[in-house]
Amino acid sequence: MATLFERLGGTEGITRIVSDLVDLHLTNPRIATLFAGGDLAKLKHRAATFFISGSGGPNTYEGKDMLSAHKGMNIDDEEFNAVLDDALAALSKHNVGQPEKEEVLFIL
Repeated sequence: MATLFERLGGTEGITRIVSDLVDLHLTNPRIATLFAGGDLAKLKHRAATFFISGSGGPNTYEGKDMLSAHKGMNIDDEEFNAVLDDALAALSKHNVGQPEKEEVLFIL
């Protein structure tokens, strides 16, 4: 069976999904302020390499773990759900199937 990394289109496919995901975050009124003013290219790169590594692709991620990266942000349930909603929307845009969506949510 192919890895999640392979089923999502490898590095190129995941990079496109993550780019769309970050763009959705920037326009989502519930969480846009969490991403405003940041280095978008760096954010997209780190998110993509995290996702690539977590999905069975090459381990090139050099950022913090999820807990450390979000420490002190005081993310509430509504914001967390907004992130998940955006993730599902980005995956749907790229015609990702339900089993893969569930695997992605587990990684996140």
